[in-house]
Amino acid sequence: MSKPTPISGFLEWLPAQRYTEQLVLDIIREVFELHGFEPINTRAVEPVVRLTGKGGDADKEIYAVSRLAADEADKAEPGLGLHFDLTVPFSRYVIENAGKLTFPFRRYQIQPVWRGERPQAGRYREFVQADIDIVDVGELPFHYEVELPLVIADVFKRLPIGEFRIQVNNRKIPEGFYRGLGIDDIVGTLRIVDKLDKIGPAKVKELLVAEGVEDAAADKILALAAISTPDTSFVEQVRALGVEHPTLEEGLEQLRVVVETAAEHAPGLLVAELKIARGLDYYTGTVYETQLVGEEGYGSICSGGRYDSLASDGKRTYPGVGLSIGVSRLLAKLIGDGGLRTSRPTPTAVLVAVNDETSRAESMRIAAALRERGIPTLVSPKAAKFGKQIQFADRRGIPYVWFSGAGETGDQIKDIRSGEQFDADATSWVLPAADEQVRLEVAEASPAS
Repeated sequence: MSKPTPISGFLEWLPAQRYTEQLVLDIIREVFELHGFEPINTRAVEPVVRLTGKGGDADKEIYAVSRLAADEADKAEPGLGLHFDLTVPFSRYVIENAGKLTFPFRRYQIQPVWRGERPQAGRYREFVQADIDIVDVGELPFHYEVELPLVIADVFKRLPIGEFRIQVNNRKIPEGFYRGLGIDDIVGTLRIVDKLDKIGPAKVKELLVAEGVEDAAADKILALAAISTPDTSFVEQVRALGVEHPTLEEGLEQLRVVVETAAEHAPGLLVAELKIARGLDYYTGTVYETQLVGEEGYGSICSGGRYDSLASDGKRTYPGVGLSIGVSRLLAKLIGDGGLRTSRPTPTAVLVAVNDETSRAESMRIAAALRERGIPTLVSPKAAKFGKQIQFADRRGIPYVWFSGAGETGDQIKDIRSGEQFDADATSWVLPAADEQVRLEVAEASPAS
């Protein structure tokens, strides 16, 4: 068989890295549940007709799904595609299960998604997202738009990721501002402005003018996008630009409340960043992006917003607001560049040595006794010399090796990190607290040569 060819954009961790990812996911899951969110899981595929038309460049990034040996009957069925986010399938899930859900419904969902985009640093074709959403029937109270970033902040404060900043805007602000300038193509203008960080103000202005926006209006659009404040002073800065529209005023007031209320609970957490647009068209109110301070060029690690009409069955509408952590994107930076790791690279805490193959049964009984008390244990794969079995444990990152019958009165266990060896009984030995709880930590950087 020929050597496998790597496929770009599909992330596969080594075991120690995967273990780190699992601990991060456990923390995310724990925090979500502490805040009253319930888990769901949705299918990987949706009808293409449902996935298309949801905004941005997603239409061009959908992976189509079909059977290789499809017959004519299969071809006549609606086409299927892998979901590119978790919000669109969630909206369908809400509509199908509305009679079985209790509203307001608070959901969390941790699953892979797929996008057929060009792979680059932190961007993959298959990646894991961790989402929280709150949906209600008919109307969704505004206070949830303040609550969600506080939940995300709680997650990030429990992870060794350093300083972060949640940027927030309201889609009604640019929409009302553009309408006040006499611009009708709101979505097209938003998409151009959303490219600011990639192509810069001069190129954005060039694109706006090419779409028929007057030069003076383009300058005001850029001035709006340049406003960034850690407090509510953005309101007067926007009004100073001299543009008026009822939708603009509504958006300014809603964003003011979000920033002001969040400051009471987590001062400095939110920054009003009026260039934030979010490419997906289904957002209708508050929108969020989150960046690592000092790594702004890496892009957002958590984003989302409010959507009022994504989930509707024609009779009822289920407005919602959600935030999505780009888990794979975040960990690619933290593990690859930041040295994030676990306090030991494996769940296994004890390796039970095998004296010889005739005594393997005894080693297995010892392992079973340790596992019954919740101690992760592995039996040595070979009855090699003890030195080689200790080396095996060391390579795996297993801190303890158990020796059957090594003591005068019974067994002994060795901490291979310190070299200490002492008598122990499999029915009573307790794993030290420092080794019982595997922790996330950041490796110290190697000294410069």
